[in-house]
Amino acid sequence: MTSDAPSRPEPTQLPNLQPSADWLAASVEEAIEPELPIIDCHHHFSEHWGGYLLPELLRDIDSGHSIRATVYVQCGWHYRDSGPERFRPLGETEAVVAFAEKAAALHAARVAAGIVGYADLRLGEAVDEVLTAQIAAARGRLRGIRNSAARHADFKHGILPRPMPLLYADPAFRRGYACLQRHGLSFEAWIYHTQIPEVIELATAFPQTPLVLDHVGGLLGVGPFQGRRMEAMREWLSAMRRLARCPNVTVKLGGLGTPVFGFDFCLRPTPPSSQELADAWRPVVEPVIELFGPQRCMFETNFPVDRAAAGYGVVWNAFKRLASGSSKADKSLLFHDTAARVYRV
Repeated sequence: MTSDAPSRPEPTQLPNLQPSADWLAASVEEAIEPELPIIDCHHHFSEHWGGYLLPELLRDIDSGHSIRATVYVQCGWHYRDSGPERFRPLGETEAVVAFAEKAAALHAARVAAGIVGYADLRLGEAVDEVLTAQIAAARGRLRGIRNSAARHADFKHGILPRPMPLLYADPAFRRGYACLQRHGLSFEAWIYHTQIPEVIELATAFPQTPLVLDHVGGLLGVGPFQGRRMEAMREWLSAMRRLARCPNVTVKLGGLGTPVFGFDFCLRPTPPSSQELADAWRPVVEPVIELFGPQRCMFETNFPVDRAAAGYGVVWNAFKRLASGSSKADKSLLFHDTAARVYRV
C-alpha cells in the first residue's frame, strides 16, 4: 500500500566554509590586553576544516594572548576502528590525552586540561560502563559528555551524524543522562535556537547536573531564517530568557564562525578586523552576558571551525573588544574563571 502524501525534500547540506591559507595568514593583529589570563574552553582536533592538530593549536596559542589552558570538545575524531561500537569513541579521548602529554613537554599552556568526550546516552543505564571507561582513558581530564541534538528539517551541517529528532526527550537518553551526576560529569549541549525549549526541559528535569550550552544557543541565520535575522533574534532571545532561569546552565560565547549563524566572513576578499567581528557579534553576545551574568558565561574559540571568521588571535581580540566595558572581575570570569570552575581546571 502506498501513501499519496508528498514526501518531504531532503535537507540541504550546508558547506563547511574555510578560508584559504593566504586569507588566514593575513588575519593577524597585535594582542589586546596580552596579560589577561584565558582558558580556551572549546576547541577540536581534526583532519576536517583544513586540518587542525597539535602543531596548529600550539601555533595559535602563541598568537600573543595569555592562554593558560584549553578544553577539548569531542567532534567524532580518531575513533577506534574496531571493538564494540559503544567503546569506539574512547579512541578520541586517548588521542587527545596523547597530544596533551606531548604538549606538556613543549608549551607552558595546559592543552586539553579538561576533555568533553562522547558516550551515547541512548544506551540508558548501560552507558555507565562507557563513562567509567572514558574516565579511565582521560587520565583525570574528563569533565563532561557531549551529545549533539542540532537538527533542522531544512538543512544539515557539520561532520557529526545527524541526531534523531527530540533526542533530549528520548526516555533511553534520559536514563543515560541520569548516570552523569554520579560520575561527577557535566553535559554539553549543541543545538539550534529552535531547540532551546528542549534544553530547558532537560535542565529542569536534572537540576543537579551542570549543563553547558555551546555557541550562544545556535542562533540560526540560514534555512528559513536566511535574511530574517531580526525574527530569529526575537525567537532566540525569548527562549534564552527562559533558559536563564535554570541555575545549572552555563553558556559558551562563541562558535559564531559556524555557517549556521549566517555570517560569511571567509568569503570576503580580505579578513575582517577584530572591531568588525565585535560589531557583528555584539547583538548576540551582550544579551547573553546580561541574562546569565559573567559567572555563567565563558568565551570560546571553537577552532578550527571558527577560522571561517578570522585568525585565532583576532577572534580573541574581538572578544576583548566585546568585554571592554566590563570590570576587571567580570573579565576574569568571562575569559578564565567561569571555565576554570565549570571544567575544574
